[in-house]
Amino acid sequence: MKIQSIRAWRMPLQLTRPYTIAYKTVTDVDNVFVEITADNGLTGLGAANPSPYVVGETLADTEAVLASGMTDTLIGHPVAGYRAWGEALYTLLPQNPGARAALDIAFHDLYAQAAGLPLAVVLGQKHQQLPTSITIGIKEVAATLEEADEYVGRQFRILKVKLGHSLEEDLERLRKLRERFGFEIGIRVDANQGYTHADMIRFYAETRSLDIELVEQPLPAAALEITRSLPDEIRQTLAADESLISARDAWHISQAPPAFGILNIKLMKCGGIYQALRIAEVARLGGLELMWGCNDESIVSISAALHAAFACENTRYLDLDGSLDLAQDLVSGGFVIEEGIMRLAGGPGLGVSRL
Repeated sequence: MKIQSIRAWRMPLQLTRPYTIAYKTVTDVDNVFVEITADNGLTGLGAANPSPYVVGETLADTEAVLASGMTDTLIGHPVAGYRAWGEALYTLLPQNPGARAALDIAFHDLYAQAAGLPLAVVLGQKHQQLPTSITIGIKEVAATLEEADEYVGRQFRILKVKLGHSLEEDLERLRKLRERFGFEIGIRVDANQGYTHADMIRFYAETRSLDIELVEQPLPAAALEITRSLPDEIRQTLAADESLISARDAWHISQAPPAFGILNIKLMKCGGIYQALRIAEVARLGGLELMWGCNDESIVSISAALHAAFACENTRYLDLDGSLDLAQDLVSGGFVIEEGIMRLAGGPGLGVSRL
């Protein structure tokens, strides 16, 4: 079985709920989709929505690269040996993790379909289900509580709260959430590089009684050594996001003393499943736990991240809510969420169906 054609296109998906994080407000979203067709008629789907703030690649860059003819060298490539495919993609598109992610996901979908198995099984499935958090953007206390009420009413049991504009306001929002819900829900936070070393020390001291599960990327990505200088009990609760793009970054983070206790893998940062699994292996060897995150993405790439997450023994946290607020999508299926618990929908490959 060989690759016969590769097609890419951009699709507006829009958001039903705009949100604010430390450095921007998001009101709408597009994704680039890739379809790889084999000479036996099977097709694999991939999708991408990279973060230019983190990796320097815009969606327009992704679209342009995939339309440039650079992928013509992949036509006729055997649909076998996904490690070789992953290395080939990195050689072809070293500066375009979004384009690589879309192609990589489509190839893995096709590869697993050819085997007649769910992708997670092909990769060596370790988990059957895990809870995901659902995200509340930066907003005033009343709006935070209103959105939290909605999510808890939908039976989500872990909230991820975006922070980073004002430490005082951040602390107030978290206190009010605990007053409203007690300890029946989990709370994670993401400061999106909005804190200083002193802010993090104070934040940890003032939230110890609030049982915050983890803190995602509190300091700037470039401040790795400053992060490493935080007390061990704090660093163990920190999840690297913008500081983590590649397996090399994971290696640097894991050097003693580890700057973070958790690595947040996003397919859009690292360039797809193959590179994600390389990061996961570095984390395993370094004794670090895994969190799997996302941007505003189609069910296609969210499902791909979930398959990869379930194949890694050290996966502990899911933050795969990126398709839940999309007004439309290209596919359905992929995964099921019940009472905040994610599991795969079944079926070969990614398990998605075109709408």
